[in-house]
Amino acid sequence: MSNTKPHIIIEKGVEYHLGELQGDQINYDFGKILTYLDHKGKMLFGKNFKIYEEDEVILFKLCIYFIKDYDYCKKFNIDPNKGILLSGPVGCGKTSLMKLLKHIVPHQKPYEVIPARNITFAFNNIGYKTIEDYGNSNYYCFDDLGVETTGRHFGKDCNVMGEIILSRYDLFLHSKIKTHATTNLNAQELEDLYGNRVRSRMRQLFNLIAFDEKSTDKRV
Repeated sequence: MSNTKPHIIIEKGVEYHLGELQGDQINYDFGKILTYLDHKGKMLFGKNFKIYEEDEVILFKLCIYFIKDYDYCKKFNIDPNKGILLSGPVGCGKTSLMKLLKHIVPHQKPYEVIPARNITFAFNNIGYKTIEDYGNSNYYCFDDLGVETTGRHFGKDCNVMGEIILSRYDLFLHSKIKTHATTNLNAQELEDLYGNRVRSRMRQLFNLIAFDEKSTDKRV
């Protein structure tokens, strides 16, 4: 499908103009992006979905990353070549935002959002092939990193997500394949869970974008 107007997204016959196309560049309008995200969020998650004003700073950072606004990325110390690690308390909306944001850039390669615990369950059933399966050139967002249990296959324990992160790091180094993730854990908790080596790789693999620890639970 040819996408000659990537700045215009059509949903159920309604056109959403996210900005203006000038040559081969899109000048995005953050307000128009928020309008589209609110509409698309209701389509994906139900009529109770809303964009919270308290989250607009986080949303702005995510948006400039996805649209590759290099000037703003530099201002916020975001590397558009790395992936995103979106952290914050339970229920603040991390998963919904990562499922939602990819829709503003339909011309970019999409990523699949997969719960980390499902990957560990798969490892328990089929073993090390699971780690190989996620060490490929597809783009992923590993959801709820750190809540998964230790993998166990034929009596052998394995830190499944830690091994996958190491594989994804090698892919990033050699092929610039991006990886995203969400987590409820802070940096120290991630290091305690996965070890210093994996935590070091995560620093090179991800931009950390964090909700305030007092962010409200939107699921209540």
